[in-house]
Amino acid sequence: MSADSIVSNALSGIPKAVAAGVVDMGTGMLLGVKTTESHPQEVLDMVAAGTKDLFEGDTSISIEKTFKKTRGDGEKDHYFQEIIINSKNLIHVFSRLKSNQGVVMVVVCRIDANLGQVVMKAREICNTESV
Repeated sequence: MSADSIVSNALSGIPKAVAAGVVDMGTGMLLGVKTTESHPQEVLDMVAAGTKDLFEGDTSISIEKTFKKTRGDGEKDHYFQEIIINSKNLIHVFSRLKSNQGVVMVVVCRIDANLGQVVMKAREICNTESV
């Protein structure tokens, strides 16, 4: 699959989705993005950079290392797999792809979406799709 198919599947399959993107954690760049409204490229670039910071900023990496050490977790996979942020009007879900820990899908939904369904559908896509 491609980043574009992940974005399309997210927009069509996740309830009340208004935007979706795929971010490469190695570069912090968008591999694909689509929104239902127009946004300046600089805003989209900030979302990509923010996604990288959320998952792989210095503090996040330190927390992951500490949790792994404390719990005796020898896995090489990242500890943080999913982050959900609720803003005033939106639900933001950030999820690593199971097939590639270095890629994160971002989906934004209206706040009145059913959070359980949003998370379930996002996980389904992240567990089955690859880039």
